[in-house]
Amino acid sequence: MKKVKKESSAALTGGGGSIAERVYRGKKAGIWISYAVSLISILLFTLVRTIKIRDAESLLLVLKQDSLKDSLSTGYSTLNILSFVYRSGNGKQGAFAMAIFAVTVVTVILNIVYLLKFKKYSNTGNNIKIYEAGQYAMVFNILLSLSIIGFCIYSNAVLGLVNVFYHSFLLFVIIIISVAGFVLIKQLEAPERNRYKEPGFFLELKRNWILFVLLLPAILYFIVNSYLPMAGIYFAFEKFNFRDGLWTSPFVMFDNFEYIWKADLLKLVRNTVLYNLVFIILGHLFKILTAILISQITSKWFKRLNQTLIFMPHFVSYVLLNVIVYNLLTYETGAVNTFLSSIGLGRIDFYNNPGYWPFILVFFELWKGVGYGSVVYLAAILGIDRTYYEAAEVDGANVFQQIRYITLPLLKTTFIILVLFSLGNIMRGQFDLFYQTVGNNGLLYNTTDIFDTYVYRLTMTNPLNNGLGTAAGLFQSIFGFVTIVLTNYIVKRKNDDYALF
Repeated sequence: MKKVKKESSAALTGGGGSIAERVYRGKKAGIWISYAVSLISILLFTLVRTIKIRDAESLLLVLKQDSLKDSLSTGYSTLNILSFVYRSGNGKQGAFAMAIFAVTVVTVILNIVYLLKFKKYSNTGNNIKIYEAGQYAMVFNILLSLSIIGFCIYSNAVLGLVNVFYHSFLLFVIIIISVAGFVLIKQLEAPERNRYKEPGFFLELKRNWILFVLLLPAILYFIVNSYLPMAGIYFAFEKFNFRDGLWTSPFVMFDNFEYIWKADLLKLVRNTVLYNLVFIILGHLFKILTAILISQITSKWFKRLNQTLIFMPHFVSYVLLNVIVYNLLTYETGAVNTFLSSIGLGRIDFYNNPGYWPFILVFFELWKGVGYGSVVYLAAILGIDRTYYEAAEVDGANVFQQIRYITLPLLKTTFIILVLFSLGNIMRGQFDLFYQTVGNNGLLYNTTDIFDTYVYRLTMTNPLNNGLGTAAGLFQSIFGFVTIVLTNYIVKRKNDDYALF
């Protein structure tokens, strides 16, 4: 009997550890192999010349760029291929080269993320997220390799060349090892998904295909209205002309961004960000205060009257607001100066003194937006269970204590989410407000000029230079994206329930 038990034990341990330990060692070896694949791919894409030029003389003859003769290299990596396209000014290759550069950046980031997540790999924990990161990295390795091969074929075709551009054989190595890495990660992932009862995408699609069909209209809407128009971003990297069109105009890389940088960018960013921070912080505080005050009104007709009155400024157009501001602040006949002179005080020349305008702009932005914006907070207050207030009244809490200990804490989630949404547009100023109230008054630019008004003047003075306006818009979008991602990360670290994603 003892002999049988020993044999069974030996079978389970295999003479060198338990089955579980052997399985774990096997999984660990597999994950190490995929780790090596990811690391090798990063090194090859960033350090190796994956795009090569075989016949430089034929290329220079087609491009008609004698200035490239001394600086033309026989090979380029995916990170510096843009420098070749920039010096040649060849718009036919520009869009493809930009796409390869973007895919390269994404591929490197995904591989780095996978390498960082690898450190958290464990035998007992859930490793599905790590496997997913590895799969994304392998897929983009393959995609980038195929893109480089396609770029070489495309470049030869559009320039009328024969095998002048060719790709490194190492791309096939990357494709092979990435496919192998993807298959290996899939095999490691399958038992773990079964263990934690987490289906993959295709299994989820098979189970709930009706729900995915219902999503199709929304997906198509965003593809048509949000993602396809993003192709226009390419305007920011070219000197557009109507003869060559969007995809073949001369490629200028970051020249449009350099032009904006030289136009006192720091002042524009400072004004735009500071104004928006004040609008966001004070705006939400006054919206909460307004919503609380309205919710405390017991008379129905008086509540409706107040709601109507505070909503009205929202429907005042900015053109009409300009008329109101001008009639209030103009030096000779303005209502404010007329009042000051009537009580024996001196007149104020508002339109020649920039120091007053931060307060003026903030006041009118709050006056116009607080009433309408308080609707969300009012709805949140009305959604609070009344039993909380009834219990507080039984315990002897007055109105101010109920607001402090019940209303405000329960509005915290709504406040954080709305602030996060607002931060996404922190680099997009209220153009209508600033342009209609300030106009082209150069004396006030130091304190009132924001990114949007600058871009407007820029495009008006250069009406055919779409690149400058697109570059400014792209800078605003990237700035807002980075801001909201960082803010969301900080919020998520503090409390995961308050984060957007």
